Order: sequence, then C-alpha cells, then structure tokens
Amino acid sequence: MKKSFLNILSVAFVLTTIGIVMDGDVVKTTMLVRFSEFLLMWGIISLIVVLFYFPIKYLLRNKKIV
Repeated sequence: MKKSFLNILSVAFVLTTIGIVMDGDVVKTTMLVRFSEFLLMWGIISLIVVLFYFPIKYLLRNKKIV
C-alpha cells in the first residue's frame, strides 16, 4: 500500500511539474502564488489518479477479470 501511494505521488509530481513548466501566464505572479498553485495542482492530480487506480485494482483483484 505504501509503495502504491509513493508511485501515485511520484506520477502526480511529474505531471504537475510538466504542467507548471508549460504554464504560460501572461501576468507575472509572486513566488507564493506559484508555489500554492503547484501544491494544489499536485493534490488534485493525486486525487484523480487515486480515484481511478484503487477501484480498478479492486475490480481486477476481486472479479478475476485478468
């Protein structure tokens, strides 16, 4: 369980970093705003990945689909 959470957080971190680098804000924002935006985006992406990963893992394990 710990390993799966670490994997999910690392995937979300990479996706968030790519999103922040590709972000083209016209207005220059402060460092605090950029940091809070990064943390919130990381949390949202982690939540989305968790909501897809664990139900699929549960269904595959209990229903013996694969």
